[in-house]
Amino acid sequence: MSTLRGAPKKGFRAPEIIKDIRPLVHEMRLFKSDAEIAVMRKAAKISCEAHKRAMGFAKAGATEYQLEAELHHHYAMNGARHPAYGTIVGSGNNANILHYTENNDVLKSGDLVLIDSGCELEGYAADITRTFPVSGRFSDAQKQVYELVLKAQQAAFEHVKPGGTLVKANQAAMKVMTQGLIQLGILAGDIDTLMENQACKAFYMHGLGHWLGLDVHDVGEYKLDEADRPFESGMVLTIEPGLYFDEDAEVPDKYKGIGIRIEDDLLVTEDGFENLTADAPKTITEIEALMQH
Repeated sequence: MSTLRGAPKKGFRAPEIIKDIRPLVHEMRLFKSDAEIAVMRKAAKISCEAHKRAMGFAKAGATEYQLEAELHHHYAMNGARHPAYGTIVGSGNNANILHYTENNDVLKSGDLVLIDSGCELEGYAADITRTFPVSGRFSDAQKQVYELVLKAQQAAFEHVKPGGTLVKANQAAMKVMTQGLIQLGILAGDIDTLMENQACKAFYMHGLGHWLGLDVHDVGEYKLDEADRPFESGMVLTIEPGLYFDEDAEVPDKYKGIGIRIEDDLLVTEDGFENLTADAPKTITEIEALMQH
């Protein structure tokens, strides 16, 4: 443009109207073709296997970066040379640092470890978070929080279908978490007032999910004509509720230092969704069974 503008005597003429084509391309990227879905299924499968491998490897005395190495090795050995984003391996209180990437602490018995990692395959990203106990068994307090996050994720899943919205899914997850936090003695008061004040946000300080595709936080509008965008078949998104109780949080002592997030990649189908990352163990029973081997 500047070259054209800078040489008027040569008869060049710069365009007078510039059209930003990004909204058009972004809209196309939001809806995945069968070929794209096939690649994303494969990326999800490789990533699920890597999470299982990390769970199997975890033990007290290992380092966070060794778990990271297990994941990245599995990606590369299966055709995905790179992780889709900076892998997060946060053990103990590090799980409460949302974008923790130092990954240099030693795993301690009795702690949880939160892994947020996915591979990039042929340009397409997977994005999975699993939280599990270093020693292979959840404590009672860890179980209570874990079950609550899992229940919130399931509540959100029910809204992932054509016509549903991310906002409604998030409201459903927040309602479950708010009720649970009341039962755990962490929040007090009337459920409606707590929901109105978004009280659970003190312990759930991020969004429920995002579009997924060529980028981890993929392009695409979340609103259409100022209204929340309804899901349509062919969209892929993450659903990732979490609860984080920093060591300094005003919660009962048994919950301090617990940070849990559970994240899956969902493809919206004509009648609901397909969980692309269902193979990564997620229930307490599945995780403990895998880690006892």
